[in-house]
Amino acid sequence: MPLQINNIHDYHEAYQKSIDNPEAFWDEIASHFTWKEIWNKVVHFDFVSPEVRWFEGGKLNITENCLDRHIKDKGDQVAIIWEANDVDTPSVSLTYKELLREVSICANALKSMGIQKGDRICFYMPMIPQVVISILACARIGAVHSIVFAGFSANSLADRIKDCTCKMVICSDFNKRGSKNIPVKEVVDEAIAMGCDSVEKVLVYNSTNQKINWNPELDIWWDDAMEGQSDYCEAETMDSEDMLFILYTSGSTGKPKGVVHTCGGYMVYTCYSFLNVFQYKPGDVYWCTADVGWITGHSYIIYGPLLSGATTLIFEGVPTYPDSGRFWKVCEKHKVNQFYTAPTAIRALMASGHEEPDNYDLSSLKVIGSVGEPINEEAWMWYHSKVGKSHCPVVDTWWQTETGGIMISPLPGITDTKPCFASYPLPGIQPCLVDLQGEELHGHNQEGLLCIKYPWPSMIRTTYRDHERCRTTYFSTFHNKYFTGDGAKTDEHGRYRIIGRVDDVINVSGHRIGTAEVEDAINQHDHVVESAVVGFPHAIKGQGIYAYVITSGEVGDHAHFRKEVLDIVSKHIGPIAKPDAIQIVSQLPKTRSGKIMRRILRKIAEGEYDSLGDISTLLNPECVEELKAGVKRLS
Repeated sequence: MPLQINNIHDYHEAYQKSIDNPEAFWDEIASHFTWKEIWNKVVHFDFVSPEVRWFEGGKLNITENCLDRHIKDKGDQVAIIWEANDVDTPSVSLTYKELLREVSICANALKSMGIQKGDRICFYMPMIPQVVISILACARIGAVHSIVFAGFSANSLADRIKDCTCKMVICSDFNKRGSKNIPVKEVVDEAIAMGCDSVEKVLVYNSTNQKINWNPELDIWWDDAMEGQSDYCEAETMDSEDMLFILYTSGSTGKPKGVVHTCGGYMVYTCYSFLNVFQYKPGDVYWCTADVGWITGHSYIIYGPLLSGATTLIFEGVPTYPDSGRFWKVCEKHKVNQFYTAPTAIRALMASGHEEPDNYDLSSLKVIGSVGEPINEEAWMWYHSKVGKSHCPVVDTWWQTETGGIMISPLPGITDTKPCFASYPLPGIQPCLVDLQGEELHGHNQEGLLCIKYPWPSMIRTTYRDHERCRTTYFSTFHNKYFTGDGAKTDEHGRYRIIGRVDDVINVSGHRIGTAEVEDAINQHDHVVESAVVGFPHAIKGQGIYAYVITSGEVGDHAHFRKEVLDIVSKHIGPIAKPDAIQIVSQLPKTRSGKIMRRILRKIAEGEYDSLGDISTLLNPECVEELKAGVKRLS
């Protein structure tokens, strides 16, 4: 069974084999990698405990598969291209040989500072080559990386450091982001002062050469640590089920969950999914615009591409700096072939430069992708026509931090695409829809709760130091199934459309209405830039629909605007989906990864102003007061 699917026949054959005989299928796929010892059992699982193990007894090091195995044939090929925040800063490229050398130096430096196999290292870094180098260095020596987006508050950083008792923090002095210099080291100092007693060293990369506070007992400069280290480091032998990383994701209780991923299965699946979803070919340049602080950055900036021997581009900046053409300028400059970004970025670029892509040569693009949330139809169509010039397939990917890799997606040039539909499962993925009682809904044109009924190699193993939370969150809702927490529907051809989180599905008079669908309809209005819809208590319907709407300018006649929005929603979905309240706002509360914090919107719509929880991790916490004031005016 080859790693890459090349046509629709291959897809159907691979998918059928992966369902009929999953162990034989994954045994063949895993055999393409370099193992120090071969596994004695492909998979063991129990979704009740839960307990999942892949490639039991297998020994490997993921960095040998990312780097060493490519040296013979691809040693002089570019592995990573770095594009700086500042337009005038030259790009930096590292070949596979050069990257292996830098990773080895860093790995030896970490060992010289007392880091051993199993130690946890926290990262709080900008998107610079050193973040890739040091992440791989951790994996090289068997240390566990835990990356925190370098924009979270000191409180959030401290919580994560303390939860996994990190021995070291790796950071920069400052982080260049747009026109700002963010004081990263200052945040780290503040976090460590909050009782992070496990931290023994802070490794600091000098990114801007600005003055920072310095503790000689704790802090060490990157260059000083690297000086004199050997340029080769033997890769630590890891068990397939040894921890590779811990990545924290928000939970419904507000306390982040430390999602644990392990070495063998994660390696196999991220490579397999990368090659197939993006149809990467030798010589292509691939760019994922995410930050390494999120699972997308782990799987599809670093591991998936490097395991595949690809050239992967990393970008330090933001999409609108110095102007709304920055993404397209980078695509033109580096002749990017596969481009992967978030709907939030797509909508922002639509609003700030609708015709901007026309000013750049984007002819190199072959595949364009979307990740992070369901993409609305208007954004999908603009992305397809303006960026993809109507010839690039759009891969609207569905997956989660917990899944480790893409689960449902079109395969470009192989399977068909349809706006707003993530489409079909990848080989090895067995999704199903169930009703509230857990009964599976068979056939097409169904709507229910999305579950996965068979394990896949890159799935979550536990939540760090709290396995019971893993069980109750993902495996206790429906017997013998992994519950994704998402609602979904299928069309007449079996394509999947993700409606949204279950708590983002509103039950109006017994009708289940997805917030994404209502938002998609509202966004059709010519003067609507973005919207967010939540449910709130309604005396007659049980739940009403509350819409927060950002407009492109001042709305003079609110009653007329409201009628136009209601008419559009009624036309696109039906009268049952018309919002009961429409509040015009200047901004929506968003996390630093760009996701709308709907929990806060629901609480505000319900009038529960005193139980909003922690809002310090919001990108824009100042918007909360505006939202509360607006709700009171509508009441």
